[in-house]
Amino acid sequence: MLRRLALTAVVPLAVLATAVPAATASGAASSGPVPSAAPTSGPFAAARPALGPLPMPLPLPGFLDDGQGTGAGEADEARTRLTVSVENSGVPGADGTFELECGPTGGTHPEGQAACDRLAEAGATRAGRQELFQETPEGTMCTMIHGGDAFARIVGTWEGRAVDTTASRRDGCEIARWNSLVPVLPDVR
Repeated sequence: MLRRLALTAVVPLAVLATAVPAATASGAASSGPVPSAAPTSGPFAAARPALGPLPMPLPLPGFLDDGQGTGAGEADEARTRLTVSVENSGVPGADGTFELECGPTGGTHPEGQAACDRLAEAGATRAGRQELFQETPEGTMCTMIHGGDAFARIVGTWEGRAVDTTASRRDGCEIARWNSLVPVLPDVR
């Protein structure tokens, strides 16, 4: 996102930096004074600062493209490596510890590609990046629905950010959180 914002600001400056000096060039090739739309008399003819040539845009800092020259999507996806441990899910083959790597998909996760797709989908929205692995804040009003004894811990990196979180199905908030992490976590509904 930061890389996109920087590119959005730099590209128009580059266009202006090349267009303005060419339009205001003077010398042997110029054919006389260039007409101006600025008033030469009256209240709006006040002195205005002379604008010199616009500065040339600087190259993007390395932190915007991870110092590797790769696009943000490629670099983010390649930096996803999670260890998912699941207990008491009640789903055959879902309990255990699994490795999940995205970009390219790898590891021992039983639904690796679907899990990577879910992580990429969540990473495409600001709300998803902020809330996907965030634990339910203390004092949150949650329905007292017990969704089972399933418990999971997710540790590793996602889009270059450290992840160390747990998930359970002890109340309505945690059930909703677990369900938002399916298929990274098993679907126990």
